[in-house]
Amino acid sequence: MKLRLCALLLCLTLSLSACGVSAATSAPAPEGTQELQVPLEPQEPPPAPEPPPTAATLAVCGDAMSHMPLTNDAWNGERYDYARIMAAARPYVEAADCAVVNLETTLSGGPPYSGYPAFNSPDGMAADLKALGFDLCLTANNHSLDRGFSGLSRTLDALDAAGLRHVGTSRTQEEADRNIAVMDVGGISVAFLGYTYGTNGIPIPKKHPYAINVFNTDYLTALSKPDWDRLAADLEAAQALETDLVAVMIHWGLEYKLKQNQYQEEMADFLFAHGADIILGGHSHVPQPMELRTLPDGRQGFVCYSLGNFISSQTKPNTDTTAVLTLTLTRDNETGETQVTDYAYVPMYMLHRAEGASPRFELVDIHAALEDESTGKTLRQKLGQALETCHAVFGQEADRQPEREEQ
Repeated sequence: MKLRLCALLLCLTLSLSACGVSAATSAPAPEGTQELQVPLEPQEPPPAPEPPPTAATLAVCGDAMSHMPLTNDAWNGERYDYARIMAAARPYVEAADCAVVNLETTLSGGPPYSGYPAFNSPDGMAADLKALGFDLCLTANNHSLDRGFSGLSRTLDALDAAGLRHVGTSRTQEEADRNIAVMDVGGISVAFLGYTYGTNGIPIPKKHPYAINVFNTDYLTALSKPDWDRLAADLEAAQALETDLVAVMIHWGLEYKLKQNQYQEEMADFLFAHGADIILGGHSHVPQPMELRTLPDGRQGFVCYSLGNFISSQTKPNTDTTAVLTLTLTRDNETGETQVTDYAYVPMYMLHRAEGASPRFELVDIHAALEDESTGKTLRQKLGQALETCHAVFGQEADRQPEREEQ
């Protein structure tokens, strides 16, 4: 009997073991012991998203001049109103993150005021440039000393009062030593330098050798010997500021020529080779070519040899044809590389009505006027000729009128 009971118990024990149940496994773990944990494999964190690039726009306009016919027309009975004359450019200047212009006159105080050959314009010109949306003026040009050092100094005082930055001329040695304008262009920093080829034969005052940035050592005679050492040193100083880009605004070349000369091309090559990313030229009073080029070191460099006049009352061929230029600046926020990635222009025409008309002078958006059914036949012909000049000189592909029509 005992033998049979033992055999029965043995079979029951083997059966329970086969089912994975035993006294040892079914009982809770004794206190003070830990159950065995299977370690999980470490998970790598997801890669951080690449920072999006920063894109900004810089608007550029040509020579802002005020010959006496235009100055007289600006008078509205109460003040000198240049905003009316420049109004067609406002949408494009205001839309940009930063806007620059060449102020080719002095604001020496008055009345009386004067035009060519010794310019002196009303302070209202500075106030209206600021109101239109401009942020920075080049003040180094061949008319900077038309009213002597006092006129040069007062011009800067008037620009300061209007809230406009300036580059190219200085009232003191201290101001000249830091005569690089660093501008915030939509989150992209740009260091601006400013120069002129000469001063119309007016010597720089001996007491104020710092007054104006002239890039020729023979600025009173042949105008053919650039001060390469000074330009290189200035560009090195601009690069030391560690801005995203370096721009040079420069008064150069020959008047009334629709194409740059070899001298300008050599100067542009030198400026690019020594760190300039953008070159914005003026002085010709007529349009000259622009281009975006890949430099030997791989950077993108942009040069506009001249936009011609922004506003003036000049009557020589093509002095009434200009454009508002917009550059697209892009910074890769992963690599830090910044460059001009695109450019476009809006063709403009300086309308001269007959003497005695009021108002007489008005900047016209060529495409907008051509689309306006009320634009007369004679004006349409003039606008068509100006548009052909813009396309021939600046390049038709950069005139973004088709994009505006699609919108």
